[in-house]
Amino acid sequence: MRIDLHTHSTASDGTDTPAELVARAAVAGLDVVALTDHDTVGGHAEAAAALPEGLTLVTGAELSCRIDGIGLHMLAYLFDPSEPELARERELVRDDRVPRAQTMVAKLRELGVPVTWEQVARIAGDGSVGRPHIATALVDLGVVDTVSDAFTPAWLANGGRAYAEKHELDPFDAIRLVKAAGGVTVFAHPLAVKRGDVVPEAAIARLAAAGLDGIEVDHMDHDEPTRARLRGLAGDLGLLPTGSSDYHGTRKTVRLGEYTTDPEIYGEITRRATGAFPVPGAGGAHRA
Repeated sequence: MRIDLHTHSTASDGTDTPAELVARAAVAGLDVVALTDHDTVGGHAEAAAALPEGLTLVTGAELSCRIDGIGLHMLAYLFDPSEPELARERELVRDDRVPRAQTMVAKLRELGVPVTWEQVARIAGDGSVGRPHIATALVDLGVVDTVSDAFTPAWLANGGRAYAEKHELDPFDAIRLVKAAGGVTVFAHPLAVKRGDVVPEAAIARLAAAGLDGIEVDHMDHDEPTRARLRGLAGDLGLLPTGSSDYHGTRKTVRLGEYTTDPEIYGEITRRATGAFPVPGAGGAHRA
């Protein structure tokens, strides 16, 4: 089985619609794909309706969190999307995205970049606006060569010149809320140092003690020594090690299924989840 547990669609900051994403996942030879848009479940219904036979959809979201002044992302899988407390927190984060993005646009203009809010809003479309949309505008303007180049201290990285904070969950609250909604939590790209400051291992240990289920090990922003370090940390803390593409369509160079999760780890995630179940493609059984 080929399993990719971290992808994004136009419901947040990807360039593929949810329907296009699952179609491309099937073409890429995936057996399982998770749709984990930022702080929203808005793409799940479209993805499920368009799911090709033989492909299984894992519903999820990537939650924006902050601990000790450091931003982090928490992947939440197979939770009940109607659970009111978690739904309310996701809404608070989404509501803060527009003013936060407008603040970053204003900071960029102060730095001499001729970006406009109208340009960023057009790029975001109906998605949940975020830094990748602003980064795309910087690419379009020729300020940087790639979206990844915009995520540096010079521009949009955490603490960067044009960075602005937004409402974010305490990760301990995120773990509690996701578990109350029957879901499973995995710390996304925990040592992606090129994005800015990362959470120290002591804090990861505290999150594990609070019920964190796993950490994303195999990711484009982790080099081989980092992956080995994280795999050892997962073993020490009893965390599930996952692998994922963090696919954003044309916004990033990574391909669907470029990094994958071991089937046994996926099986454990589905065993722990009680809020929702993986969705098999139309007419197709889940190939477990």
